[in-house]
Amino acid sequence: MPFVVFLWVLGACAPVPTSGRSGANFDPGQLAKTDIDRVADATRHEIFASLRLLAEKLYRRNPREWKKGGAASENAAMARLFDPIVAWHFAEFEGRYGTDALQLAFRDDYRGDRVLALIAGLGGMMHIAFNDRTEFYVIDDIDPQKLYNSARNVEIAVWRLSHAHYGEGGLFLVSNEAALVQNLSFEREFGKIIGHLDLLSKIIADKTNRNIVKMIQSLATAVFLPVAAFR
Repeated sequence: MPFVVFLWVLGACAPVPTSGRSGANFDPGQLAKTDIDRVADATRHEIFASLRLLAEKLYRRNPREWKKGGAASENAAMARLFDPIVAWHFAEFEGRYGTDALQLAFRDDYRGDRVLALIAGLGGMMHIAFNDRTEFYVIDDIDPQKLYNSARNVEIAVWRLSHAHYGEGGLFLVSNEAALVQNLSFEREFGKIIGHLDLLSKIIADKTNRNIVKMIQSLATAVFLPVAAFR
């Protein structure tokens, strides 16, 4: 990665003074963070912000899904989906988590909320990739292979979202509009997530002198790459 880009990422993560007094509002926890930890914190925040936005957009285009899930409203469905106590574990997944839950969104026989399965599956997968942590310190280690595999899995999920159909021909979930001027806002938001995961995986691999095993698959026949297996 170009050094200038790396400096820009670090600069974006630098704490902004909130007072003119030296030491005001200083967080001692920052002493236990490396530059990579701050980059990881900012990256994770951006990824899950994009995931929330995608959930909102999908529920608006597929209101039948939150109704199937038994929610009283779209807002109630969103609150349940991003409940930190639940942490991507839902009873209707019957023990499935991460990519196992994600695959429910594209199964013909699944009768539950497909937006929930898609977003919670992605959220759980990326939570694993970040070692089940929401903040990072010098003692924490992130495996760049998990991040790389997660980025490829998001690509597979995006392809299925646009191409996977019921047996009778309809899309499992409606996302981009197939109009004269196509609405590609879903692809742009997913692209941000993929870009963040790839960038962070490269930064960590370069910093720690670790190699990333790169996979090449046809999206039409691709299988989700392991993430939990690296735990």
